Parts: sequence; structure tokens; C-alpha cells
Amino acid sequence: MSETLGDISVPLQLKTEDSVNGNLANREDFVDKKQTEMLKELPASLTKCPTNGDGQAHPVVEAGIPEVEYVESEKLKDVNDVNLTLETLLAGLDSKEWLIVCEALNNVRRLSVYHKEAMLDMLGNMILLVVKSLKNPRSAVCKTAIMTSSDIFKAYGDDIIDSMDPLLVQLLLKASQDKRFVCEAAERALITMTASVSPTLLLPKLQPHLKHRNPRIRAKASTCYSRSVPRLGVEGIRAYGIDKLIQTGALQLSDQLPESREAARVLLLELQTVYEKSPFLRSPAEDTETISEGTEASLEDIETISWEQFCQSNLSPLSAQAVLRVTNIAREGLVVGS
Repeated sequence: MSETLGDISVPLQLKTEDSVNGNLANREDFVDKKQTEMLKELPASLTKCPTNGDGQAHPVVEAGIPEVEYVESEKLKDVNDVNLTLETLLAGLDSKEWLIVCEALNNVRRLSVYHKEAMLDMLGNMILLVVKSLKNPRSAVCKTAIMTSSDIFKAYGDDIIDSMDPLLVQLLLKASQDKRFVCEAAERALITMTASVSPTLLLPKLQPHLKHRNPRIRAKASTCYSRSVPRLGVEGIRAYGIDKLIQTGALQLSDQLPESREAARVLLLELQTVYEKSPFLRSPAEDTETISEGTEASLEDIETISWEQFCQSNLSPLSAQAVLRVTNIAREGLVVGS
């Protein structure tokens, strides 16, 4: 889908200075006036014609209707006045004027890059307003909010874990839509999320969405889950519980969407590889404790449990059969390929 917003045909209803009535003592009036000034002085980044990726500038379909340019994180410039930007940030995010909202979202991005500590106190309220923008039917606002979410993940990582539930829901939903313009941006934000948030914190957040009634949301959640597990490492997988992870993979392996099944296959192959390379995971609990305590017992003396036995002891017969079929086919393919 084209990234132009030629379908935008609603003229801006700007507030006039008369609404301020010359009384700046009232804070609400001050914010209203400030928003009006922001509309008049919006940067070129919000009115420049986008290129659609072909290097050609695409003019506005209707004169006077602004277009939005989407600036990559590394090209964002710092804000001119940090204190003033912070003072008007939440009001801008909650504005009824969509251009003001877009500019406020971009200010969140700039602050996340250059002054992330300055927003820590308002992080929870700010994220709720970003979520509000993610629900906005106007594509320009929605995509800018998605890009903002990505920058928030990169800047704050685990610090947003207590506030990220509504953000995660909306990103999974947007990544599941047919609108490519929004879908691809949401996919990138989810990738950033899995790379920025600790898997021990993120996996429990993803778990409920693996059973969502919407199969597309399940698929996106499965992909995020599969992408997060390798970041646990061997010790992390052991601590989290490889049996729980295998059970999750087995559940998704029978999902109706190919994307979910592929994510489950990747997850199970990763778990099989880790399992077979780690004697700590292959040994019974009591033997593992013996090894960790540094006794005279050697790894060769420890009885290990095969991958097949482990799956059969932790899964139902049908689930174990499905998991072993997937992992054995992959192993046979590697043998033939070598």
C-alpha cells in the first residue's frame, strides 16, 4: 500500500487566538494557544511530500492538505527546548488536532533518543497516550505512534514492562492487519521489542496472546515468542523451564495458521539444539545438582535423557509425536544435506 495519505480530506479546524481571550493565567488557555502556535509552526517533516520509496516526490492531492514524512530514528534531531517540550508533551499527545499529535509523538521519539531520563516520571501516562494514538483511525497518526513505540522500546527496555500490556496488544493487532502501510511498521516495532526487553520479562507478557481467539494475533505472538527464547541462553532456558517452553511450542505446532506453525518449528529446533548440547538440561534434577556442586562425578557418569524420552515424558502422546516428527525431519534434512 502506498505510504502517501492522499485519502486525507478533512481540513484542519484551527483554534483562533480569540479562544484564548488574552488570558494566559489560565493554564488550559495557555495550552490551547500553544497548540495553535504549534499548528502554525509545524516543521517541514510533517508537511513534506513523501517519496513512496521510489525517489519521486508525490504532491498533495488536494491543496492545503498536509502530508506526513516518517523520519527514521537515526535521523531524528534533538528538540530545541527540553523543558518546554516536556511541559506541553502530554497535552500535545492528547490533542484533538492530528498534526499536533504527530508532532508530539515525534517529540517523544526525540526525547527518547536524546533525553530519555527526562521522561521517566511521565513514562506510564505517556505510554497510555501513545496507545491512544495507535488506535487512531488516521494512518499517519497510527504509523507515527508505531515508530514512537519502537523508539520507546529501544530507549527504556525493561523499564516499561509494567506499562507495556496495552502497547503490546495494539502492536500485535496492527501487525495482524491487511494494511501493509501499518502492518510492516508494527512488525518492525515488535522485532525491536524482542531485542530490547529481557526475555524473562517478555515471555510471560506474550503467553496469553498465544491463545488469543484471533489466529493472526496468535501468529504474531508466536513469532515474538520464538524470537525471544534464544536470548535466554542455556542458563536462562534452564531457569525458565525447558519443559514449559516445549509445551508452548507443541501447542502452537497445531495452530491453524502456517505462520504460527513455522514459529513453533523454529522454537522447537532451537530447544532441541540447546537440550542436546547441554548435559545440565539432559540430566535428572538430582544429577544436575551433583554436577553443579562440583563433586567427583563426571559428565560421562551421569545418566542422560534423550530428546525423544524428554518429549514423551513432558507431552501428551500426540503432542510428543508431532514434536518428534518436526525435529527428526529437520535432523534428517541436515544429514542428507551434509
